[in-house]
Formats: sequence, structure tokens, C-alpha cells
Amino acid sequence: MNETDWKPDLYLKFNKERIQPSIDLVSRIDFENPLKIIDIGCGPGNSTQIIRKRWVNSKIIGIDSSPAMIEKASSDFPDQEWKVVDAGVDEINGEFDIVFSNAVIQWIPDHYKLLTKLKSILTSDGLLAIQLPLFFEMPLGKSIAKVAKRCLWSSEIDKVTELFIINDYSFYYDSLVELFDTVEMWVTDYIHVFDSHLSIIEMMRSTGLKPYLEKLQSEGSRKQFEDLVLKEIVNDYPLQRDGKVLLPFKRLFFIAKRDKHT
Repeated sequence: MNETDWKPDLYLKFNKERIQPSIDLVSRIDFENPLKIIDIGCGPGNSTQIIRKRWVNSKIIGIDSSPAMIEKASSDFPDQEWKVVDAGVDEINGEFDIVFSNAVIQWIPDHYKLLTKLKSILTSDGLLAIQLPLFFEMPLGKSIAKVAKRCLWSSEIDKVTELFIINDYSFYYDSLVELFDTVEMWVTDYIHVFDSHLSIIEMMRSTGLKPYLEKLQSEGSRKQFEDLVLKEIVNDYPLQRDGKVLLPFKRLFFIAKRDKHT
């Protein structure tokens, strides 16, 4: 497996924390019998199973830019359709009643262009359902960005933070109302309970820390980077009376619908 590719087993280690937003997003979708659904950035197929459970008779396709993720999904769910496709670059073939994406578009640049592209693959009365983390509104995201700005790392991880494309809800609303007929938006804070601050670091290795760690050339540099982030988050997230650590994780959701006449 390519060292810069995603690591499905590490990602799934925190499946409970990652899957709940998919459950919540699917539960808010008002569509009785969609014929075709696409899961953009399906990862190892965990979010796709929530979709499949809700709409058992629908044709569902999962796509992801990561060969490792698609290999894992194909292995675990061999009776489903999986494809290696980069939604930000590649053409997406087909027309779908629901275009679904959970915690993915923050890795894709130019969100207005992306939303326009996703609208183009919807049926005449289809809908778009998306969730993304408001990563830099949280102390965790701010701490990682703060450590990354230190001159110690400048030659190796310069501009890595810019890889995260996360706009505020106002941007998404203004973009969506240009493209769709109805827009629903909400924000949820998921309060995750961890045994330690190290558990937070471990969860972030497969997502928020991933692009920084990949750029660092040595194991020593990666360890030092993680240690500095750990020092920051110890102050941001104090221990509870039982020794646990609470991590409020903020996520933005939106559902945008077309009608048959547009």
C-alpha cells in the first residue's frame, strides 16, 4: 500500500465516532424510494452500510480516491459496487436520486465548483446530502494548525493547513441557494469520550494529522510533532473527574433538493 494512501484499519478503529454522523444524516433524508444512490468518499464502506440499511432496494455505488479504502470495502462487502474515483478531478458517470457524502469534501478544493458538479449528476428531483467537520472552529484543529506554523516545520509542512477546504455555513448556504430549490442546514457537536489525550492523537492520525505527518521526513519529526500537539490539547481538553477526556467535535450538515422543474 502506498504510504500516502489512507489506512482503513486505523480509520475503522474509531468507527463508532465516525459512523454516527452518517446515521444522523441518513435519518434526515426525505426520499421514499430512490433508484440510485452514490456515496462520495465512501472510505472502507462503513457509511455506505447505513445507506444500504435504509434503502435496501436501491442501487448504491461507493466511490473513493483511495485504492486502499476501496480494496477494504470490496473485501468486506463484496456484493456491493465500489470504484476508485476522485470526485474532485474525475468524471462521475451516471445520474442519481441521492448524492451522499460524509466527512469528505474538506479534502476537495473549490466547493462551489464541486457542488455544481454534484448537482449535475442528480436526477430532476434528486437531493444532495453532505456532512463535513468544522475542524478549525475546534481547539483540536486550531492546536494542530498552531504547531504546524512553528518555524521548526516550515520547510517540510509549509501550506499543509491549506489542504483543508472548510468554509463557514454562510458560504454553503449562499452557494446552495443558487443551485438548489430548498436547503436545510444544521450543526451538531458530538461529544466523544476518550480514555486519554493520546486516544485523540491516535484518532487524528488517520484524518486531521495525516497530511502533516506524511510531509515530515523522519519518524523523530513525526513523534515530535505529535508530542507538541498533545501538549496543546492537554490544556484544551481537561480531564474529567473519572479521568476520561471529552472531545466535542463540531460537524456541519446540509441537505439540498432540486425539484422536477429545474
